Amino acid sequence: MDVRLAENDQSGTLYILSTPIGNLKDITLRALDILANVDVIAAEDTRTTGKLLGHYHINTTMMPYHDHNKERVTPQILAQLQEGESVAVVSDAGTPGIADPAFYLVREAVQNRIRIIPIPGAAALLPALVASGLPTDRFVFEGFLPARKGRKTRLGELEQQVRTIVLYESPHRLNRTINDLFEVLGDRPLVIARELTKKFEQFWYGSLEKAANSLDEIPLKGEFVLIVGGLTKKLKRSKKYS
Repeated sequence: MDVRLAENDQSGTLYILSTPIGNLKDITLRALDILANVDVIAAEDTRTTGKLLGHYHINTTMMPYHDHNKERVTPQILAQLQEGESVAVVSDAGTPGIADPAFYLVREAVQNRIRIIPIPGAAALLPALVASGLPTDRFVFEGFLPARKGRKTRLGELEQQVRTIVLYESPHRLNRTINDLFEVLGDRPLVIARELTKKFEQFWYGSLEKAANSLDEIPLKGEFVLIVGGLTKKLKRSKKYS
């Protein structure tokens, strides 16, 4: 067993730091303390993170870390950590590593025996799930479905999923994804959460069939979480005899 004790490690620390998904008050005191005291913040979008830092009067140096530069910048961050510096990695919003490039950095840090400390906080999938009214004791998070290659395969895997399904989706693909889910999964309970914690936060409660046929109540703006009911015995019987 490879046990790594923080107090015995001479390297720096990589903080996986969660930031608000909308409302700037949704951040922990611990997270603010770390943001103010690390050597550098690796931010997916320095403009977005800059607004958060400005709101709390934090002046820590930032560096861009995103999908397009992760392979080039990761060795630089690892070198800083190995020299004893502390780095906080943050995403645009929410918990780094959930459907964003921080996973790549964390994996490399683990392989290089860097001390890693997660700082918990907001993530869009959990507020959407607990407000959905669908079962929360067992669920599966699928992130974003593939736009093209592998999409049909992933949808097919979800057809027999008995757990509640949580997905992220963008405005321009929302209707397509709902129609694809209805075509493959059949009619299931569906909850759509939009712009969580923000001024225009909205929940839509219905079904895949209803959403596929008409979804006029939801503006196609902002960020979306889809919560879909799992396959039940009743649904299995209806599909068997349909």
